[in-house]
Amino acid sequence: MCGVFGIRSPERDVARITHFGLHALQHRGQESAGIAVSDRGRVTVLRDMGLVAQVFTEGKLRGLHGSLAIGHTRYSTTGGVHWSNAQPLVHHGVARTIALGHNGNLTNAGELRDELGLEGVSLDSTSDSEVIAALLGADPEPLPDAVANVMRRLEGAFSVVALAGDTLVACRDRLGMRPLCLGRLDGDWVVASETCALDLIGADYEREVRPGELVLVDGDGLRSLQPLPPEEHGALCVFEFFYLARPDSRLGGVEVHGARVRMGERLAEEAPARADLVLPIPDSGTPAAIGFSRGSGIPFSEGVIKNRYVGRTFIQPDQGLREQGIKLKFNPLDEVAGKRVVIVDDSIVRGNTTRQIVAMLFETGATEVHVRISSPPVIGPCYYGIDLAGEDELIAARRSVEEVREHIGATSLAYLSLEGLQEATRRHEHRTCRACLTGEYPTAIPRGASKLRFEVVPA
Repeated sequence: MCGVFGIRSPERDVARITHFGLHALQHRGQESAGIAVSDRGRVTVLRDMGLVAQVFTEGKLRGLHGSLAIGHTRYSTTGGVHWSNAQPLVHHGVARTIALGHNGNLTNAGELRDELGLEGVSLDSTSDSEVIAALLGADPEPLPDAVANVMRRLEGAFSVVALAGDTLVACRDRLGMRPLCLGRLDGDWVVASETCALDLIGADYEREVRPGELVLVDGDGLRSLQPLPPEEHGALCVFEFFYLARPDSRLGGVEVHGARVRMGERLAEEAPARADLVLPIPDSGTPAAIGFSRGSGIPFSEGVIKNRYVGRTFIQPDQGLREQGIKLKFNPLDEVAGKRVVIVDDSIVRGNTTRQIVAMLFETGATEVHVRISSPPVIGPCYYGIDLAGEDELIAARRSVEEVREHIGATSLAYLSLEGLQEATRRHEHRTCRACLTGEYPTAIPRGASKLRFEVVPA
């Protein structure tokens, strides 16, 4: 999860542009937000807990001066929900000062932390992102070589934006698991997690940052290096397609909304239901519900109203908060009374949200509630930047489809096939990471890789 953004422009208000870009990327993380600016090598950072609109005011933005800026919205996948883990992180190393924002998850963060400790480098946070910044700050080589050296030491998933002196840095792991794209705002270069951020600031999409690529933007323009030979096909996260990315973004040239509508159409073909209404679980289930309605001929209705002033239940890291927030967030309409309804959602992770929505629909008078999911069952944890909890918390990891149906209380339950999902993304299976759906991981996976493994436990 997490969203990253960066821009170099001597003539523009880079902090304000970054602020707009972070609003477009708010869906990728709601725990904290931050912006770092560099003014002739002097780095200033403002970061805090909360949403972008809560962290930044007009007065605070006016105090951020510079010719380049990076921004970050955080959802924790390594390290707790603390101010010290908010990003961009700033690390003052012996070789250089680095401000850095990171989307992804390192699978060898523990080993790298141990190595830094032996070298006498202290870390202020418990996230794996500061490990990257510390390695960059300690490498005495010129910046391009230092970044290349560090990229070669990192394992797992990373899409990184950073500031060092007067240079904007962006790089991506060799598999390209987390998204990262380049854009142009007139003559200025912009980098962002998703194309929707480019659209918001009026920038033109140029291309994806290639897997294993290093991009540097300074007074001489953009330079591209390839420190990591990319894997033959890459492995962009399929979870981005059916849940995480904004529907108006494009991933690898594929519009996300269109892919989700195709998922719904295929789902209607694979798992038809006799019903009176098709209802989405808003917002991420809406495009697939539109597709299911088109494919089945069953009328589409909102049916379930979402309170958009309540944060995502999925993005609440605490299980108790998730369960308490579901009724606060969703409410069914009387229209469902006496009706057979199909509810379409993008995924079932733990099952609590779906179970409560099904119960609410029956309480409102629905006679049948058929649940259709526009992805296959999630059966494995993610080690690359999506917080899917451990296998023991994933409802489909050890249950059959029928057992999951009984747990959520639905009349029927069906998932989209893996083949149907893949076809909807218009990407070959070898160009996609599907580990959470198949249990087949594209890299070696770490042992004991809990989210809070680097937290200090009081004696």
